[in-house]
Amino acid sequence: MTENNLYTRPGAAIYSSLVLKVYDAWVLGFSNRFAWRCPTGTVLLPFYRRHLGGRHLDVGVGTGYYLAHADLSAVRQLALLDLNDNSLRAAAARSGRADVASFQGDVMQPLDIMRGQQYDSIALFYLLHCLPGTMATKEAVFRHLKSLLSPDGVVYGATILGTAAGHNGVGRYLMNLYNRKGIFGNRDDSVDSLRQALSSQFEEVTITRHGMVALFTARRARKRVTD
Repeated sequence: MTENNLYTRPGAAIYSSLVLKVYDAWVLGFSNRFAWRCPTGTVLLPFYRRHLGGRHLDVGVGTGYYLAHADLSAVRQLALLDLNDNSLRAAAARSGRADVASFQGDVMQPLDIMRGQQYDSIALFYLLHCLPGTMATKEAVFRHLKSLLSPDGVVYGATILGTAAGHNGVGRYLMNLYNRKGIFGNRDDSVDSLRQALSSQFEEVTITRHGMVALFTARRARKRVTD
């Protein structure tokens, strides 16, 4: 495992061994259906599978649920990037593969540990809303990842939208709780701000909304962008 200069924050630190044991049932089961109104099995998992490439990088890996429920037979190269060692180990184990490359690092910082790597697909599922700052700050994620993307590759993922999205009672309660504790950092995240962040680094961007979740793809990295 390769380690970067880590910038630890609650959004990553929350993934203890205990939390990982209940994450799938609580987040991917209950919360996705009743709070965020974006079911995992019928919306998020098919979206994940659809864009999976031959050389794949998972960023913010959680429990490894999506890897465990995707057909990885056509994936020639699989890599994981996360701040949390517990998540990296859990996801690597659930992938069922012995050839997984795991990188412990902060996607908000330059990814020197991954220099020279190239991937056909880079997935960010439920990562952006856990990062601190505005979507303009989170643009750094796309700036750092685009150098790892193959010319015909795709960056794709899903993120929970902010308070203006129209959350129901359960969603509002969880949004307030998670943002107060620093687990989420998405109060002001919107489809428009996400589109702006993606478009600053990629020429081809699509965003669709399902419930309180924005599903996005980004292709054709812009060659020159002022940092």
